[in-house]
Amino acid sequence: MINTQDLHVEDEIRPLFDFTYNKYSGKQVIDILKIPLGSTEAILSRHRLLKGFIANREVLKDYSYYRFNLVEIYDFLETIFVGSVTTQKLRWRFMFSEKEKQQKRGKLILLVRLFYKINTTYICKIDTSLFPAEYAAELAEMKYFFAGFNLERYETAFNKNKFRISHMVELMMIITEKIGNGEAAAFWKRWFLFEAYLSISTGIATHGFVFPAFDDAHFSLQGFYHPVLKNPVKNNLTAQQNIILLTGPNMSGKSTLLKAISLCVYLAHVGLAVPATKAVTPFFSTISVAINLTDSIVSGYSHFMSEIITLKNVLNEAQNDGKCFAVFDELFRGTNIEDALEISAATIKGLLHFPHSLFFISTHLHQLKEMDEIKTNKISTCFIECNLTDNIPAFTYKLKEGWSDLKLGRILFEKEGLNKMLLR
Repeated sequence: MINTQDLHVEDEIRPLFDFTYNKYSGKQVIDILKIPLGSTEAILSRHRLLKGFIANREVLKDYSYYRFNLVEIYDFLETIFVGSVTTQKLRWRFMFSEKEKQQKRGKLILLVRLFYKINTTYICKIDTSLFPAEYAAELAEMKYFFAGFNLERYETAFNKNKFRISHMVELMMIITEKIGNGEAAAFWKRWFLFEAYLSISTGIATHGFVFPAFDDAHFSLQGFYHPVLKNPVKNNLTAQQNIILLTGPNMSGKSTLLKAISLCVYLAHVGLAVPATKAVTPFFSTISVAINLTDSIVSGYSHFMSEIITLKNVLNEAQNDGKCFAVFDELFRGTNIEDALEISAATIKGLLHFPHSLFFISTHLHQLKEMDEIKTNKISTCFIECNLTDNIPAFTYKLKEGWSDLKLGRILFEKEGLNKMLLR
């Protein structure tokens, strides 16, 4: 089960990795970001692939072309109907229709020059030994596709202004053969995926993200942060227990911190590097992040019922021997404080029965501090620091061990003069 819509991966995180030049490669980036991999082995394989792109960064750092050229070529090839093309028909059409000749000539020149540039400037210079063998084979297939065009011959003809009808016919027949045998479709798929991996590796290198290690017995993040923030505060976290309670006053940054932790876990499971200086995580079969739960008019669920359903889904996964990572931001805030306190305590105690999963829960229920499980350190507690000077809060956004009893609501209420306004 994957429940990560609250991380806003497509809207907020995709731009960190998307440097593509066309919508087709951009879609591949989105697909990679939206689908966690099914095993540690698959994740480590993607690590090796992306590291291959990073290791070839000197060759690929200036990778570029006019994006409109590619779209024009792609659309042009999509219009070719293979069954109707013969050498003789093409020759006659180009000889007796100046309009069609010039249209096709322009498209063919664009195709050759784009393919020639991509192949000679980038693909042929890549050190394929730096990639896993299976992806090195994919790069070899791309080279084979380009080689079938004899691109240098036509590039030379352009440069000498000797590009004739005979050249056009030859090229069109090569194109129709590659379309007919499925080679062209396979090439586009490889190329768009190549650009997606290149784009993601560029994002990783640009932002200084690190590849996580996987260890079923440890969860640790060093120097982690939310990458969308302009000047993020970096924090460290090592999970000593399977439940971590997070406290802190409103506006201290609890939700952002939980998103940052969750994002590290999620990106790790799609096989990417994460915003941290070092990261170690188990492989989780379930990732559930409940931060922005709201009432749903369509489903008829209240906020509280949404919390109940989310928790139930996580428990179902955990009871089926799933290794779960779950975040609950201010659990049960959708009900009255008496109910919230009672069922929060029951939930926290119950989650102790799933030691191989990891649960983060933020709360404003300060009475939970009296639970024996917290006093005996069966449950970890941490808080986000906020200092008060003359009743003025100073948010440091630093994560500390322990519990925060600081309540800012009354202080801010009075500071804004609401008491006096209401007394009038």
